[in-house]
Amino acid sequence: MADFETEKPLRKMSEAFKELAVTVSSQSADVEVAPFSRACSLVSPLFGCLGIAFKFAEMDYVAKVRDLAESSKSIGSLQALLDRDIQENCVKKAGSHSRNLLRVKRGIDMVKVLFEQILVTEGNSLKDPASRAYAQVFAPHHGWAIRKAVAAGMYALPTKSQLLNKLNEDETSAKIQMEYFIAASAPVILYIDKLFLSRELGIDW
Repeated sequence: MADFETEKPLRKMSEAFKELAVTVSSQSADVEVAPFSRACSLVSPLFGCLGIAFKFAEMDYVAKVRDLAESSKSIGSLQALLDRDIQENCVKKAGSHSRNLLRVKRGIDMVKVLFEQILVTEGNSLKDPASRAYAQVFAPHHGWAIRKAVAAGMYALPTKSQLLNKLNEDETSAKIQMEYFIAASAPVILYIDKLFLSRELGIDW
């Protein structure tokens, strides 16, 4: 018999981010790298479900989440991760943990905006929600060639009902889980932004 939870990627995502949100809102605890990277890894299947338009995002995101998971063996918290890179003067270098953290945060943000747009968009097409989410979160950081490839890929997106089918959700249950994820991911995204901004590193590189 299949494990019920493995069949519900949306539910696993929202549950994991709810736990992160609790840690963030407690303000007394640092967010540890291990549970953060584990929660982020649960988002990866969603990128895969979106097809070719987000293939670049899936590959990039998965690789960077894997790097963070690996770093958790020697680094305890996200704060410590940033501080170590500052100390070693490698924050903005390609492949640094800090740079990867910023890219992963962007992936989470994209999913959050995508869900927000799905919930307010009528009809069965994902083109408008996905295009808006991409334009808001990723496009400002991408060159012309990637933006053009993504625009072309938008025509190959699954329909909303196909996406929900892949995620093993119906419209009602998906709406609930998307709302949970939106609510839970918002404070986590803000927390990461503050980590960078409080160290005067900026978040737009």
